Amino acid sequence: MRPPSPAPVAVADRSPHLAQHRGELSCAVTDALRSARSLRYAPGAVLEADAWGEDLQLALYLLYELHYRGFDGVDDAREWDPDLLRLRRAMEKRFLDALRTELFNAPRTVEDAFAPLLVEPVDLSGSLSRHLETDGELWQLREYAAMRSLYHLKEADPHAWVIPRLTGRAKAAMVAIEYDEFGAGRADRIHAQLFADLMTDLGLDPTYGRYLDKAPAPLLATVNLMSLFGLHRALRGALVGHFACVEVTSSPGSRRLAKAMRRCGAGPAAEHFYAEHVEADAVHEQVVRHEVIGGLLVDEPDLEEDIAFGCAATVLLDDRLASHIREAWDHERSALRTPLPQP
Repeated sequence: MRPPSPAPVAVADRSPHLAQHRGELSCAVTDALRSARSLRYAPGAVLEADAWGEDLQLALYLLYELHYRGFDGVDDAREWDPDLLRLRRAMEKRFLDALRTELFNAPRTVEDAFAPLLVEPVDLSGSLSRHLETDGELWQLREYAAMRSLYHLKEADPHAWVIPRLTGRAKAAMVAIEYDEFGAGRADRIHAQLFADLMTDLGLDPTYGRYLDKAPAPLLATVNLMSLFGLHRALRGALVGHFACVEVTSSPGSRRLAKAMRRCGAGPAAEHFYAEHVEADAVHEQVVRHEVIGGLLVDEPDLEEDIAFGCAATVLLDDRLASHIREAWDHERSALRTPLPQP
């Protein structure tokens, strides 16, 4: 279904601006990128940093962004700067160690990891999408969209990195799903563009990276996770697990969010983004479980534990983000680092 909306507003293709630093590591990264000088930070800064904290997650996000659109005024050659890569690798290890510690008792098989996700819980009282569907206010929908823009405006990009690392059934199925994500040949149907249209309906700026300074660490971690998995061939199984988890859980949540947009009068493009995902992701779920995961396990059965880990890590970080948002909203305050201006 196509909403009766005006011509889509193009997602700005210029490079975003660097964010303001939030501590020693992110300060070192922003200073190095702005000045083209070498990195300067204390030897123990990475080990002392909070793996879930604002400083490390922002620094990691900034270094990952060099592999996407880069930053305004930053030389594209910095993408492969050895000093930046060494720092990124150290922070990645800190992040991965924290994930593996949290998920020590997580499922080790695909069946055990995905089985709970295939049945919608009876009790949805802690569900963020359920809250937005029944009780959410327009200001909360706007905050949610501003935060999720860092994810959805690059939604399919990191998953594309796994394509050359797959073969046979898994590769063919992954390409088929990504073809849909990228609009099936139509620029106005790219899912990132549909999200930009949603943001316009909500009175938000759809410019890529616009709300980075407002994004809290739990949101940055969800975006960093897919970049971490996507950039490392050794983590290809985890990336498939992440992708499958997103597709399996998307349809029910999207149905609730479409209703939330309609109830709050957010606009036709805002409602359409989620309505589109109800249908598309219900199909994608079947393809990714039976063909992408099924094909990968035939080719590389030893990756099963990695697939399960990718799924569990996705659930963990989504739950951490939802808890952060609900805790803020339950106390009538913004879940962003600084509130949005009124539209």
